[in-house]
Amino acid sequence: MKSLRRINTSSSSSSSSTSSPSSWVHLRSVLFIVTSSSSSSAFSSCEKDSLKSPWSHRRRKHALSPRRWKNIFTPDGRLCDGGVKFLKKVRSGGIHPSIRAEVWQFLLGIYELDTTQEERDAIKTQKRKEYEKLRRQCRRLLKHNGESFKLKKPIGISSNEDGGNFIHCRDTSSSEDVVSARESLSSEGGSLMDEAEDLPVNSLDTSTADTDSSSDFSIEEPENTQTFLAAETSEEEECSILGENSGGTKPNTAENFDTWKRTIRLDAVRANSDWVVYSPTQAAVTEDRARRSAMAVGLKDYDHLEPCNIFHAARLVAILEAYALYDTEIGYCQGMSDLLSPIIAVIEEDHLAFWCFVGFMKRARHNFLIDEKGIKRQLDTVAKIIKSKDSHLYRHLEKLEAAGCHFVYRMVLVLFRRELSFEQTVCLWEVMWADQAAIRAGIGKSAWGRIRQRAPPTEDLLLYAIAACVLQKRKLIIEKYSSMDEIVKECNSMSGQLDVWKLLDDAHDLVVTLHDKI
Repeated sequence: MKSLRRINTSSSSSSSSTSSPSSWVHLRSVLFIVTSSSSSSAFSSCEKDSLKSPWSHRRRKHALSPRRWKNIFTPDGRLCDGGVKFLKKVRSGGIHPSIRAEVWQFLLGIYELDTTQEERDAIKTQKRKEYEKLRRQCRRLLKHNGESFKLKKPIGISSNEDGGNFIHCRDTSSSEDVVSARESLSSEGGSLMDEAEDLPVNSLDTSTADTDSSSDFSIEEPENTQTFLAAETSEEEECSILGENSGGTKPNTAENFDTWKRTIRLDAVRANSDWVVYSPTQAAVTEDRARRSAMAVGLKDYDHLEPCNIFHAARLVAILEAYALYDTEIGYCQGMSDLLSPIIAVIEEDHLAFWCFVGFMKRARHNFLIDEKGIKRQLDTVAKIIKSKDSHLYRHLEKLEAAGCHFVYRMVLVLFRRELSFEQTVCLWEVMWADQAAIRAGIGKSAWGRIRQRAPPTEDLLLYAIAACVLQKRKLIIEKYSSMDEIVKECNSMSGQLDVWKLLDDAHDLVVTLHDKI
């Protein structure tokens, strides 16, 4: 099973296999198999013991709007009623694109639902410092592994209009001065665009060089310039990073990091570009700025990319390297870039994008563990849902040696990222995150009234959605398919054809029917 996590997860579609459907090795070779369905499909006859769900055939509600989001806070900045109405709104209609960057920070646990604005400001400052420390550790490890970047040498310091400091640089073959500075912090003063999809973007280079091509390359500096530039990782900290502990049982993080960073950089330059239309500011980045951003993180082999994709790839590298050190048990595995890519398309500041990703991975990290117990448990749950809802379909899958539902492996691993468009992906994730936030805050057990009893928040909404996807195709599977290869072929041809809100309605319908049984 370990080899499952090393297969290419690039945005190109996986090809259908022609080998025996009964072979588990065959299933491993098609890691990212598409299992999707047409939005017009409906659950068929096997609903004799289902309940009439409040989610069935309901009228689509509006997304959480900027105006409502603004009015949902008390004078001291707390969410009204502990966030109950806020989460209900997200759960039933999603989030307006222009406020996603703010709302996701609550859904993904950077801020608790009962925090004040003052508390959130303090948390943000602390999270920024913690992210900067991880980036310094990354640079130490790159230096330990003999990697250096030809950047520019600091020649002076000035302040921008927002009070932030910049290091002005000149060319040098030594990276010692520049790489000790932060690669990717954006101006705190940026505001959200009025347009629904005009989302702000983080800048790996926050100078005003784009308006003056002759200006020096600048990297925004942290609060204490002199201290930061002179900072060296302590001996104790470095030993911890390099895995040189006295017990000798800790993996050598320096060697692991060298492997992780190579894979991260390969995946970063292969990242899907369907986010571009949802982030116009990032899409409009200049080539000069994009290349400086890539240089700052040592990205290579990107000449074939458009500037916006170079910039996006550089941000992926910076954040994924930091995460690899944050969670050394996992480090980096292919597929994680798929989960981060939509986040950095929405969140403009790297340190906030990083902590949103950390919050996301708290529920998704078991997908990337070596033993794959988390993946197996989820596949078993999907199979149980299908069996409980439609025994006839399940028996047919048994005949095809597909009852283990391994054909939905990719859906589980990268949470529908390859089966849905960017907008559909974030809609699904937002509803899923709202469920998780409600459970985390104890709301799912005490404050949801009738809806709680009918379709309570669940940690496994994704799995109900995957089961709903398979059930939507039950008629075709039963009447047409006689082998696993035929299912694989059909799944590959259906990628991108899901109706995400119909999928979510059907998933909630399954929760109503089966949450006490599964």
